[in-house]
Amino acid sequence: MRVLFKRLSICPAISCICLLLSACGPKQVPPGVVYCSEGNPESFNPQLVTSGTTVDATSQQIYNGLVDYDIHSGQIVPSLATEWTISDDELTYTFKLRKDVSFHHSSSFTPTRHLNADDILFSFNRVIDPQHAYYPISRTGYPFFQSIGFDTLIESIEKVSNDEVAFHLKNRDASFLSNLASGFAVVLSQEYAAQLKNEEQMETIDREPVGTGPFQLVKYVKNDYIRYHRNDHYWRQLPSAETLVFDITPKSTSRLAKLITGDCSVSALPKAGELPVVLEHEALEVDSMPGFNVAFWAFNTQRAPFNDVRVRKALAHAVDRENILRAVYQKTAVEATGMLPPMSWAYSENQSLIDYNPNKALALLEEAGVHDLTIDIWAMPVARIYNPNAHKTAELIQADLAHVGVKVNIVSYDWSVFNQKLSQRTYDSVLIGWNADNSDPDNFFTPILSCSSVQSNSNRSRWCNHEFDNILAQAKSITSKEKRKALYQQAEALFADELPMLPFAHATRLILKRKEVNSIQLTPFGGISFNADNQAVSVDHNEELR
Repeated sequence: MRVLFKRLSICPAISCICLLLSACGPKQVPPGVVYCSEGNPESFNPQLVTSGTTVDATSQQIYNGLVDYDIHSGQIVPSLATEWTISDDELTYTFKLRKDVSFHHSSSFTPTRHLNADDILFSFNRVIDPQHAYYPISRTGYPFFQSIGFDTLIESIEKVSNDEVAFHLKNRDASFLSNLASGFAVVLSQEYAAQLKNEEQMETIDREPVGTGPFQLVKYVKNDYIRYHRNDHYWRQLPSAETLVFDITPKSTSRLAKLITGDCSVSALPKAGELPVVLEHEALEVDSMPGFNVAFWAFNTQRAPFNDVRVRKALAHAVDRENILRAVYQKTAVEATGMLPPMSWAYSENQSLIDYNPNKALALLEEAGVHDLTIDIWAMPVARIYNPNAHKTAELIQADLAHVGVKVNIVSYDWSVFNQKLSQRTYDSVLIGWNADNSDPDNFFTPILSCSSVQSNSNRSRWCNHEFDNILAQAKSITSKEKRKALYQQAEALFADELPMLPFAHATRLILKRKEVNSIQLTPFGGISFNADNQAVSVDHNEELR
C-alpha cells in the first residue's frame, strides 16, 4: 500500500537533517538492492530464534516453506508443496512436493539432487526430536516451535514417497497450516546436513545456510553488512536484482541519511517523526500497510511484586497510553484494547480498555500494601515494527509512574546482549512486542502467553495459566470460525482479568524506499521479501495516512 502524506510542519531536528543532506545531493543508487537494516541477525536459520531482525534477513531471502500466505486473500497457498490433503479426522496432512526445486550451489556444497521428502523430514524432525543428531546443535533451542507445542502435536512425519510427505498429528489443530506458513517453518537441505556431519562441522548449517530461496548468502560482516547473490537456480521467476545487501545501520537517522543520498535504496523502521522528510525528496516514498502486531509492557509475574495482579493493574492504570501513541507513534498506530489487532477476524470491538486513572492506581497500590516501589523497565535498544522507540516509551512511562510514587530505572543493552539477558529471567518488566507470523488468532496467544512459551523463553511475562491454556486448546481443536472467535474473546477476557502484560499499540508497517525500487513486498506479518515479482498478490491502492 503506497502512502501519500500531507505536507506537515517539520520539526527543527528533522529540518537540519534535510538541509545537511540536500547539500550533498542525491547519489546514484548502487547496483542491485541495498537495504538499510536495523541490526545483526542472531542466526541464519530462523528456526533457532524469534527475532524479527533474523526473520527479515533469512526467511524470504534464503529459504522457502511448504506453504505461503497470500496477503490479499488471506488463504494458505502453495510453495514447496504444490497441493495437500487433510484426512477426514483432520489428523493427517499429506503434501505433494514440487519437482525440480534446486538447493543453493556454493563453493563448499554442490547438491546432487533436487528437493525431496528427505529434506522435509530433516527440517522438521530436527526441531521436534531430541534424539536427532542436529537437535542439540542449536544452543537457543527452537523457540517458536517449542512455544506452540509443535513437538507434542506431531505424532510422526512420514516419507510416503520421494515427492510426498505426511504429517500425522496427535490431535486436531486448526492453526497447523498457518504455522507452516510462518517464517520459521523453513526447509533446509538434508544432503548438506549429511555432508557437514561427515566433515564434523554441523554448526555450519546455521551460519552458512543452504536453502531454496531467491537469494543465497555470500558474506556476513557483523555490525557492517550482509551480502547476498541471486540464486540463478531459483525455481520461480528469478529476482530482478542480481545482488542484495543488508547495510546494518542501527540508528534511524543514519538509515534515513543513507536513503536520501542513495547509499541505500530501501530503509527499515523509520521513526514517525522522520516521515515528513519524505515530502522534501521527490525520489523517496513510503510504503505502508496495517500490521498484525502488538506492542506491550510485560511484567515478570514470577517476581514480586508483579506476582500480585493488583500491582500489575495499578501500574497499567497509571500509564497514559494515548500520550504514548501521540509522542512515539504520531498517528502511525492504533491503541490496543487487547492482544488481537482490529485486522484479526477474532477481534472484539467490545473489549474494555484499561483506562488511564492515576487515582485508581494509587488505591490499588495501597490495597496491595506496596509503598515506595522502585522498578526496572528494560527497553529494547533497536526499533521494531511494533515499537519504533522503546526508550522514549520507557521515559513516558517513567514520568507517568512518578505521579503515583513509583520510581523507574530504565535499563538497556546491545540488542544481542539484551536478548541473552532476557532469557536469564532477571528483569522486572520489559517493553517489547510481537509480530504475528500468520493470520490465525492463536499466533497472538500460544507463542507468547501459554505455559509452553514460558519454557521456551518467548513468554516475557512468564505467566502460566492452565485455564487460559485450556481455552486455547479448545479453540485449536475446532474449525468453526464463529466458535473459535468466541473462545479467543473468552481468552482475551481472562487475559484482561490477570493482565500479565499491558498491550498499548498495534503499529502500521512502514518502510522507506526510492521510487525506482519495485522489487520489495511488505506483508502484514514480520519479514520482508526482495523478490516481489513472485508474490502471489501485490497491494495496488493508495491511502492517505491521517
